[in-house]
Amino acid sequence: MTQDPLDEIRFNDQGLVPAIAQERGSGRVLMMAWMNRDALRRTLELGEAVYWSRSRGRLWHKGESSGHVQVVHDLRLDCDGDVLLLEVEQKGGIACHTGRHSCFYRRLQEGAWVAADPVLRDPEAIYGQEAAHE
Repeated sequence: MTQDPLDEIRFNDQGLVPAIAQERGSGRVLMMAWMNRDALRRTLELGEAVYWSRSRGRLWHKGESSGHVQVVHDLRLDCDGDVLLLEVEQKGGIACHTGRHSCFYRRLQEGAWVAADPVLRDPEAIYGQEAAHE
């Protein structure tokens, strides 16, 4: 009997593991989210990133409302077994619910966080009035 490779992942007390989405080609970090065992299994089945939404309390297929899915090309586990790295192709070029390419768009500059990357598309145009956190 083969061991389940997911058994090697050290999930935290809530059954979650941090998952970093890195853009294929550029190497740019797009976002960090959480995965539980079900999210990871679904990601492997679909070939697209599925995370665990702590705010919604359910699985969240990245791009389910925006269309900005993340196609997973590579999946890596860090040396401690407690962080995942997903190499993804970001469809639509927008990973952040703010309408930016990356969630890491703020830079510390002269003691203040400053938006360093532009909004590519108005979140209301993506999500509607609610502009839900995706």
